[in-house]
Amino acid sequence: MSSKISARPRVALLIESSRAYGRRTLFGVARYVREHQPWSIFLQERSLGDKCPDWLKDWKGDGIIARVESRQIANGIRKLGIPAVDVRYLLKNIGMPSVRPDDAAAARLAFEHLRERGFRSFAFCGFNGADYSDARRDSFLECTHKANLPCHIYADSLKFRTASTQEYEERGLKDGDQVVRWLETLPKPVGLMACNDIRGQQVLNACRVAGISVPDEIAVIGVDNDEMLCELADPPLSSVSLDTERIGYEAASLLDQMIAEKKPKQDLILVQPAGVITRRSTDVLAVEDRHITTATQYIREHACNGIDVSDVLKVVPLSRSTLERRFYRVLGHSPKEEILRTRLARSKQLLSETDFSLAQIAEKVGFEHPEYLSVIFKKKTTLTPGEFRAQARIAAGSDRFAHDGVALAAIAK
Repeated sequence: MSSKISARPRVALLIESSRAYGRRTLFGVARYVREHQPWSIFLQERSLGDKCPDWLKDWKGDGIIARVESRQIANGIRKLGIPAVDVRYLLKNIGMPSVRPDDAAAARLAFEHLRERGFRSFAFCGFNGADYSDARRDSFLECTHKANLPCHIYADSLKFRTASTQEYEERGLKDGDQVVRWLETLPKPVGLMACNDIRGQQVLNACRVAGISVPDEIAVIGVDNDEMLCELADPPLSSVSLDTERIGYEAASLLDQMIAEKKPKQDLILVQPAGVITRRSTDVLAVEDRHITTATQYIREHACNGIDVSDVLKVVPLSRSTLERRFYRVLGHSPKEEILRTRLARSKQLLSETDFSLAQIAEKVGFEHPEYLSVIFKKKTTLTPGEFRAQARIAAGSDRFAHDGVALAAIAK
């Protein structure tokens, strides 16, 4: 008995694989394909600014998902006369439905994150003229206006008539002195949103040049949650995590409908951000007590060097009883507990990310005896260091399997 096997849709993905944003979008496409009918995928290594590939001119396919950054790409796709979905939405009126992140929602999350940390003054630093940056800036400014709070906007002296994403980012590498001067004028403390993680990293570099303490004087949050960029930043950068896997998934679903000759219900789908990933660049409580700010900054930087409260007292002109009273009033715990909290946070990071022995970790976080670290760790977390490491590795392994497995499944089909 014979059965007719329908041909798999042939789909080209013109999405950059050089950045975390594009790779996560590809994962979303892969997940959709695995959950639904298989596709024959046409994909090559790409960067964000690449032109329409030559092979596409004579390609015989059924659909395309693309990050349309230029008219050249838009025209190349349109000439094929096949269904296409744009996951950039830079160019309007190109005859393609689009799926993209909700920039207004990302700005609201950034504002709420900074406000929860007690900030009453705000700032925004972006790439003026870049569509996503301007949208996030305007929404962030709207949030501060509704809360009747001040917001300071970085004004770039150079205006582009038209520019690519790369040109805006390259400009950001050249305006460091201007950013430094602007940061020096801001009221302190201030919560600052950068338009994306690349701009956030540039702001942190400028803060270092200006001698501005992060996060105590300026707390910085970016957008995209590009883990490599965020971890390379000093201090590590907090970021709004855009749900780019969902963008890829929704784009694939939309294209599947179009291949089946179903008209899209809407031309633009906005995907809500996944949340905020907090790192050290916003790990602060903005308070008016500058002595407590100085003390917590010192603890954050030196807790793992084996310091105690007597060392903290050397950097603030307070008695021990006054320091402890102010700590309880502002943070709800003692300076000693803040030192321990910082050491345990570093212990968790080392357990999760390294193969160091408990003795090595104890030495690196300021404990003389690993046995004492083990006792304190279990008391505070209910897990032994070994149990914590095992759980962390299971979670990390599950994430890697989910991502890598989905991608490989889609491309192999």
